[in-house]
Amino acid sequence: MPTAEAMLQSDFATMPDLIRAHAAERPDKTAIVSPGRVIDFRTLDARMDRVAAALQRDSVPRKSAVAILAAPSIDYAVVFLGAVRAGCAATPIAPSATPEQIAAMVADSGSPLLFVDAANAAAIAGAGITAEQIRLDNSDGGRALSDWLAPEGAAPSPVTIAPQDPFNIIYSSGTTGTPKGIVQPHAMRWAHIARNAAAGFGNAVTMIATPLYSNTTLVSFLPTLAWGGTVVLMPKFDAHQYLELAEQHRATHTMLVPVQYARIMALPDFDRFDLTSFRLKTSTSAPFAPALKADIVARWPGLLVEYYGMTEGGGTCILNCTANPTKLHTVGQPVEGHDIRLIDDDGNEVPQGQTGEVVGRSPAMMSGYHGRKDATDAATWRDAHGNLFIRHGDIGRFDEDGFLQLMDRKKDMIISGGFNIYPSDLEAVLREHEGVIDCSVIGVPSERWGETPVGFYVGNGDADPDAILDWFNGKVGKTQRLAALEPIDELPRSAIGKVLKRELRDRWLEKHA
Repeated sequence: MPTAEAMLQSDFATMPDLIRAHAAERPDKTAIVSPGRVIDFRTLDARMDRVAAALQRDSVPRKSAVAILAAPSIDYAVVFLGAVRAGCAATPIAPSATPEQIAAMVADSGSPLLFVDAANAAAIAGAGITAEQIRLDNSDGGRALSDWLAPEGAAPSPVTIAPQDPFNIIYSSGTTGTPKGIVQPHAMRWAHIARNAAAGFGNAVTMIATPLYSNTTLVSFLPTLAWGGTVVLMPKFDAHQYLELAEQHRATHTMLVPVQYARIMALPDFDRFDLTSFRLKTSTSAPFAPALKADIVARWPGLLVEYYGMTEGGGTCILNCTANPTKLHTVGQPVEGHDIRLIDDDGNEVPQGQTGEVVGRSPAMMSGYHGRKDATDAATWRDAHGNLFIRHGDIGRFDEDGFLQLMDRKKDMIISGGFNIYPSDLEAVLREHEGVIDCSVIGVPSERWGETPVGFYVGNGDADPDAILDWFNGKVGKTQRLAALEPIDELPRSAIGKVLKRELRDRWLEKHA
């Protein structure tokens, strides 16, 4: 087998082969740390073999899904990577979904097995899941992982993996119906690994505080292991504990979503922690306030880099926040080799400086939605030469320097009286009020205007909603004025920090029916 270095410098390598190479070359190097447990590359490689051999023993076909439903743990990572070694598609399922959605996702994937921990097994009891359940944490009530695994020393039959073979399936975070399964091939994961050649992951200690079912996590988790670094897994995010672990392990890299950064930076004792070991902090998945970026750059050592992209792939933008203090309102410029364009409602490209829907093309693109050709076709756009692009669903514009500024999700744009209103513009103004900690603006039906904007906010102190509303409406144009503003204890968010505007809309409609 080639060395890990040779593979990382090649045109294509697989994650299982890279783990094998690191196990041979640096067997005692720590691969993953989680509370009370550490696993080195030798042990990780051997456990992956036992998972792959057990899947082959059970006649689980190559390219088929292997579903996992659990909190992040070393065993979760072992099953995920072992499934990939067997030529299967690791399929992490979000525990935050309803039991009915989870059952539908497992059925849609076709996975014959479901690796699940005790808490999630209890949550889905009675949901009608027919896949055999393997208890990832060896808890009572199902077949224990330790009993299911192939014996120690077992080796699977070698599997040849092609670039377009499925690596994993990630289900989109839909709030209604069954989320779509995004099939990500090995070529896409390799592109994520290869693009991090200069990121220093080989000697990294990477803090992981987001769920393993999220692409947000995997674009940091997988490159760290692929380059031979160490991952520190947090089963559940806590801002104070995060800083304690980062200081303890001398963390060098991390991927956090904006709401996590906000909670960390708001801690009164943030500045007492020694974070000088950090070299690279990254963020993605949700809007990142310019003021928060600036605060992190000022007070947290190491580079801060924002990624803008999709789980489906397409084009990616990168913003080096540390090097571009005047561009913090943007998501950066397209990565080299990535083609990002803007189109209008008729599918025509728009001139530089005008707004349009973001579409992107790159080496890192999904194979399609699992079993959903119609949805795959709807998510794509072709240019005049027939090149395939993926629709990002965002509205944006490029400035004179080629930096992309996002306006909003296309589906969230409010059309009121014929005018396009971008909720992000209104939210930026609302956050300027000293009584507002967090906020979100949605469109609701209006007999007079078709749609009209209303706001929800998390308050700071005893600020009067009517007074904040009057202040806000005095600062914006007539077409942007809020019809109403409601206080809320906490905005509903997904596990990776996205505001669930559908839940806010449902709350409004139920209250004002």
